[in-house]
Amino acid sequence: LLSSPRSVYNQRCGNFEHSDGSPGGKTSKVVITSTSEVYGTALYVPIDEKHPLQGQSPYAASKIASDKLAESFYRSFDLPVAIARPFNCYGPRQSMRAVIPTIIVQALRGQDVKLGALKPTRDFTFVRDTVEGFLAVAASAKSLGEVFNLGSQFEISIGDLANEILKITGSRARVHVDSGRLRPDKSEVERLFSASGKAADVLGWRARTPLTEGLNATIAWVKSSLDQFPEGYQI
Repeated sequence: LLSSPRSVYNQRCGNFEHSDGSPGGKTSKVVITSTSEVYGTALYVPIDEKHPLQGQSPYAASKIASDKLAESFYRSFDLPVAIARPFNCYGPRQSMRAVIPTIIVQALRGQDVKLGALKPTRDFTFVRDTVEGFLAVAASAKSLGEVFNLGSQFEISIGDLANEILKITGSRARVHVDSGRLRPDKSEVERLFSASGKAADVLGWRARTPLTEGLNATIAWVKSSLDQFPEGYQI
């Protein structure tokens, strides 16, 4: 999340290099992929779309900029834009850059699980539900110019998540905090817990996959693909 400024700029502004020619064109809708990271540490919970945006990392700041550029194109040029704001998507085929496969791979290999901060909470949403949310945003005429949270409306701490995965896998590994994985204090997002009622009311979308069910599916895939993951501890 603490990316270099140049890479952040190139990644986010690339969204609008592709859409810059769209005003007045034939684009039916541009769905922008936002992130729950734009909210920063929750000032209140559950977090709805009116929650203030806080750039606690270069990644979050760049996504805020991308969202606001999208809004400006909608307001200035009538570009048909909608913003989908997913909360911590997970599931099969995710890399070890994300916390859930990081825990699973270490547990399955019989390694002690090394993580960053254990107290922060996240709202994990299974990939199938997230994809269905994006499709609902794209399909609905009511989504134009709007932002939609796509979350499970359930929070769990990273420490409790690790213990749940160890329980499912039957691993006896211990969980350790690795200082190399800790974010700076002012950058750590301590709590993310979504209110996704707007998506339910406007789009008819709700996350349907309980965390345990999603974890079991993810663990099964990682087991079948364990040789595809790099050896050793990944930061």
